Amino acid sequence: MRIASLLVLFSLLATPATAQKLTDERPVATYSIVARDSVTGQLGVAVQSHWFSVGSIVTWAEAGVGAVATQSFIDPSYGPLGLAMMRAGRSAPEALAGLLEADGGREVRQVGMVDALGRADAHTGARAIEAAGHHMGAQYTVQANLMENPTVWGAMARAYETAEGDLAERLLKALEAAEGEGGDIRGRQSAAILIVSGAPTGRSWEDRLFDLRVEDHPDPVTELRRLVTMQRAYLKLNEGDGWVTKGDFSKALEAYSVAMEILPDEATNGEAPFWVGITLLDAGDADQALSYLQRAYRQDPRWADLIPRLPAAGLLRADEATIQRLVEEMQSEK
Repeated sequence: MRIASLLVLFSLLATPATAQKLTDERPVATYSIVARDSVTGQLGVAVQSHWFSVGSIVTWAEAGVGAVATQSFIDPSYGPLGLAMMRAGRSAPEALAGLLEADGGREVRQVGMVDALGRADAHTGARAIEAAGHHMGAQYTVQANLMENPTVWGAMARAYETAEGDLAERLLKALEAAEGEGGDIRGRQSAAILIVSGAPTGRSWEDRLFDLRVEDHPDPVTELRRLVTMQRAYLKLNEGDGWVTKGDFSKALEAYSVAMEILPDEATNGEAPFWVGITLLDAGDADQALSYLQRAYRQDPRWADLIPRLPAAGLLRADEATIQRLVEEMQSEK
């Protein structure tokens, strides 16, 4: 009954008048990939387009449910409705078939879907602007429309299948391969990546491992890769913060150190070395803490002003004299 209700709702939305209105819109010319990682179960979607803020309407994913990319003459409702149908037990192919059947504008749509079991499906309508097409593989699908060359989606598939690394890295490789084949015939503008965990935690904010958008940029895929690298570092910083709250300074320091290996100090404006230094100071190693805190100070002198504020928040147990000495030594560095 839940699936039937969804299809009735969609059919009401897709009346002939509505379909005509949708097909009068300009196409969100796009290449995208949706995929499930067979090892971790993570679900992801990545996209690039010559369209502002493409990630706000194309990318959809839910932990333990599936991922959707909806593009071309776009109907964003394919995202939430597709996820609702997969959440209710339909496979990605069944969900996509049901949505297409109820959509009078199906011939101008392009959609890719994958569910939590890795079942994938895609649709490229007959009226999608050339070059347009898709390729489905094991637990993934790539799709593109209004491309400069018809080799784009094949190159994306090969790049994804041969890439090493986690899901985020392989999705990026697919986007970069599309650019290598010419990409969107109109150029570049925005890009996005959304990756969720394989199993839901009940806390959607924790399920979103990567939720990054480049809204408007001359080289959005390159910028997206930079942001993914930043996210990797901040995930480790967050992990370190979690260990601090649990009182495990050894594991906190390990996580913070990994973050610093991912990014140079200037990339985080001193954030990573500062918190490594604070962790060391809280553990009683003021001398080693100083070297890290000085690294943060070089990026922004205001880090020194923050240290005396931490004890009141329960984030630093060093005595006042030690803190004062440390701040003075930070500030005296040339």
